Amino acid sequence: TLTEQLTDYVNAAFAGLWVQSLEPDEAEREIAQLARDKNWKFAAWDVSGGMRFPNAPHALATNVGSGDPLAMLRAVPTLAEKDGTAVLVLHNFHRFLNNPEIIQTTFAQLVAGKSQRTFLVVLAPVVQIPIELEKLFVILEHPLPDREQLNRIVQELTSDSPSDLPKGTELGKVLNASAGLTRYEAEGAFALSLARHGSIQPQAIWDLKTQTLKKSGLLTLHRGSEGFDKLGGLQALKVFCMRALMHRTSRIVKPKGVLLLGVPGVGKSAFAKALGNEAGRPTLVLDIGALYGSLVGATEGNIRQALRIIDAMAPCVLFLDEVEKALAGLGSSGDSGVSSRLFGTFLSWLSDHESDVFVVCTSNDISKLPPEFSRAERFDAVFFLDLPTRTEKDAIWKLYRGQFDIAPSEPMPEDTDWTGAEIRSCCRLSSLLDIPLSQATRNVVPVAVMATEQVERLRTWASGRCLSAASSGIYARNEGPKSGRRVQRGTSNN
Repeated sequence: TLTEQLTDYVNAAFAGLWVQSLEPDEAEREIAQLARDKNWKFAAWDVSGGMRFPNAPHALATNVGSGDPLAMLRAVPTLAEKDGTAVLVLHNFHRFLNNPEIIQTTFAQLVAGKSQRTFLVVLAPVVQIPIELEKLFVILEHPLPDREQLNRIVQELTSDSPSDLPKGTELGKVLNASAGLTRYEAEGAFALSLARHGSIQPQAIWDLKTQTLKKSGLLTLHRGSEGFDKLGGLQALKVFCMRALMHRTSRIVKPKGVLLLGVPGVGKSAFAKALGNEAGRPTLVLDIGALYGSLVGATEGNIRQALRIIDAMAPCVLFLDEVEKALAGLGSSGDSGVSSRLFGTFLSWLSDHESDVFVVCTSNDISKLPPEFSRAERFDAVFFLDLPTRTEKDAIWKLYRGQFDIAPSEPMPEDTDWTGAEIRSCCRLSSLLDIPLSQATRNVVPVAVMATEQVERLRTWASGRCLSAASSGIYARNEGPKSGRRVQRGTSNN
C-alpha cells in the first residue's frame, strides 16, 4: 500500500518522494493518518491556500507559500524538529519545476532533508521530474480502490435503505463495472444509478466510464445491441469464447483473446461486437490510426495511455478490426520506427497484461502480419472463418428474412460462394427496393468471385494451422477431386 511504501522510504531517509495519484485528497488523508500513527509532524501545501497543518488542533493554516512556491521551500527548514520527522505534501508541484530558482532550491532542500529528517512528498497525476532532480526522487504509485474498498462505498451509500444494495452476482457485476474508477467517481456513479434507476446497476456506471473514453479520444465504447441470436453459424467459435469468459474454474487463469482470420464478410467484426453483449462485458474499440500524434513521442505516449485505460476498464472486450491494415507501416523507415515501437508496446502488453481484458483481433490476410503477433500466449486461439456451409447459410437466410420481413414463400436464390454479408445485402435490397430476392441477387457480387485468389490463399494457409470457427477441431481445407493425367496400364499399341 501507499502508506507501507512511504514508511519504508522515510525510515531509509529518502528525502524526495513523488506519488503519482489521481486522488490527491485521498492520498493526503492516508499520509496524514500515517503521520498521526507514527507521531510525525505533517504539513500540506498548495499554491492557492499556502501551507496547512491538518493534524494540528483546529486544522491550523498559514499564509506561508500562498501563491509563492519559492517562499514555501525556504520555510521547510522551520519544520525540522530535533529527533523528529517532518513530512510536507506538495500538491501539483510539477507545475512549478520549470523555474531554475525553484529547481535549485528544491535540490538544496532534498540534500539537506536527509540530515534534517524533512521529507518532500509531491502529489501529482503525472511524473514530470527535471533531469537535475531525477536522482533525488523515488516514484510511488497511489493505487485506485480495489473491490473491497468499492464494496465499502456501496454499503455506505445504501446504509439508509439496505434494499437498494445489490446482492450476489449482481453486486459482483457492479463491482466489476466500477473497477478503474476513483473513489469520487465510484461514489458519483453509484449515486447516479440510484437517482436514475432507484437501484445500483452496472449500466449507469458504464455511462460514467464512457466519459473517460471521450476525454482521452483514444478509444470508443461500442453500444450496439447485437447478440449471437443475430449471428448465424460460427458455433465452435461461440462456444470457445463463452467458455473462456463465463465458465472459468479459477480466477487465477484469465483469458487473453482470439485472432480471427477469414474472408471479408463472414462475420468477424459482427462476432466481436456481439461477444461483449453475450458475456455481459463492454466492448472497447481501439483504432490504431487514432494513436498517431504529430509530435515526437506523442504516438508512444498515446498507446501507453490507451493501454492504461483499457486495463482500468477491465473486465471488458477489446476489439481491433483489420489489424494487418492498422499495422501496415511496420518495417518501413518513413516514420522513423514509430510504427515498430507502437507495435512492440502492444505486443508486450498482449503477453504480459494481467487485467481481465479479452482481445478480439480480426484480419483478412495474416501473411501481412509478423509471425510474433500470432505466437502462443499472445492469443488463446487463432480461428479461421470460411465461407458458410449450407446449414449455416440456411440459418442466416432465416435470420435476415425475418429481420427484413421477407415472405417465407419467396424462393431461395442461387447463393453459391456467398458470405453472410452478401445474404444480408440481398435481403436488405429486396426489402428496400420491393423486388424479389432473385432480382436483388443481380446487385450482389460475391467476394469469393471478386477475390478468388485471395480466398484460396487464405484457405491454403489456414488449413492445418487454425481452429475452425464452424466445427470443433483444426480447420482442414475441403478439396474436391483432383484432376490429373490418365495413365494407361496396358501394353501400348505403339
